[in-house]
Amino acid sequence: MKNILTLNSISRKIDDVFNNTYNIGNDVEKPVGILLRSFKMHDYDLAEETIAIARAGAGVNNIPIDKYAKQGVVVFNTPGANANAVKELVLSALLISSRHIMAANDWVKTLKGKGDEVAKLVEKGKSNFAGVEIKGKTLGVIGLGAIGALVANSAIDLGMNVVGYDPFLSVNNALKLSSQIKIVNELNDLCKKSDYITIHIPYIESENKGLINAGLIRKMKDNVVLINCARGEIVNNQDVIKAVESGKIKKYFVDFPADELIDQKNIICIPHLGASTEEAEDNCAIMASKQLIEYIENGNIVNSVNYPNCSMPRSTAVRLVILHKNVNNILAQITTTIGNDGINISNLANKSKGEYAVTIVDVDSDVSDKAIEHINKVEDIIKVRVIK
Repeated sequence: MKNILTLNSISRKIDDVFNNTYNIGNDVEKPVGILLRSFKMHDYDLAEETIAIARAGAGVNNIPIDKYAKQGVVVFNTPGANANAVKELVLSALLISSRHIMAANDWVKTLKGKGDEVAKLVEKGKSNFAGVEIKGKTLGVIGLGAIGALVANSAIDLGMNVVGYDPFLSVNNALKLSSQIKIVNELNDLCKKSDYITIHIPYIESENKGLINAGLIRKMKDNVVLINCARGEIVNNQDVIKAVESGKIKKYFVDFPADELIDQKNIICIPHLGASTEEAEDNCAIMASKQLIEYIENGNIVNSVNYPNCSMPRSTAVRLVILHKNVNNILAQITTTIGNDGINISNLANKSKGEYAVTIVDVDSDVSDKAIEHINKVEDIIKVRVIK
């Protein structure tokens, strides 16, 4: 029986994914795999038996991925599984920010108890909440991955003009974009053209902490609406507060509340609801579970954030999965060591990404403990698994 530990409440749809050879729960010991959502693992003591962690969501800031890579623990996320949920929230933000819906709702509450006067008071007061239509306005989308692409295409369908910026735009995502979307090469260009700006990039502290700051805000149109359903740290809160107070930013809609943002005029804070739909939670849990199973049972890696994706159909009963550093000549050392132990290689796959690499080897016979010991002695080998 293989133990899977859950560190958060996870959709029970996972019960339809794992078979009866798995024991799943929030109190299991010595787990081979871990499923989580927002649990912070930076100070977590990982069990020696754990070989993989899967986050039911896209962001992995709560997981020390570099530390786990050095330990030979593969970390997965679920890109795209919650994309539609976030897209719908962004579309809601566009409308809420344009029609003063939050303020109007608060004002209507003050009419409670006015009886027959309510209708007249509504007609008298509604002009204070007149808004604008989004049709014909320009939306700037920063990041055109799974979520950004959906947002951009939906905005086109709503009659908006769309400008997109993504220096790392993949061919696959580019093909999903409407031909009406204009791609710009400079973030400044997007800021100058956009009536609304929405952020859809992963947070990487060394690259984009405080990306939206006073300098960039100065490049934006006056009365711009800023939407942040990506990560709070991408925006410099103090700079945005000043821009809202001055009127440079008309509205800031943020899915990541911070103390300084709460109860500020024209700043709408909601409690991290981007992926909080039943469908998104189910999709993320199912996807994360399938990725864990595929790695545990077959050694195939799909959607890892700290090791390269590497997959190969099973061709023999015995498979070696070798995690190692991405250094010169190591693949030759691995194959030579296997051959020296009299083991025939039937099929092999090797992939690398940055500092790390994965080699999957299907062999024609069983592998002795001595042979595994020899492979482990190869310099820069991190972990060797035998799957039968």
